[in-house]
Amino acid sequence: MSEKSIVTKILRYLKTVPGCFCWKEHGGMYGTAGIPDIIACVNGRFIAFEIKTPSGKTTKLQEATIRKILNAGGVAAVVHSVDEVKAILEKHGLL
Repeated sequence: MSEKSIVTKILRYLKTVPGCFCWKEHGGMYGTAGIPDIIACVNGRFIAFEIKTPSGKTTKLQEATIRKILNAGGVAAVVHSVDEVKAILEKHGLL
């Protein structure tokens, strides 16, 4: 499964979660490098998901951005599936 299809499935799921506002962050020359693929706010909680295929690897910049989000009190993680997203939301009491 491609990263794009995983992103699509996760966004579709997040749009069904009550109290969730989310979007796909688009990179490119006008974007900020290292920003996770999906940004969300669930019941007032900032969440960022870096999406990877099972064989995908994060860059040092992506890892640093995730650490900064965590240090700022947000939720951030590298995920590979909708099930992992659900588990993170449950862990943080957001479902």
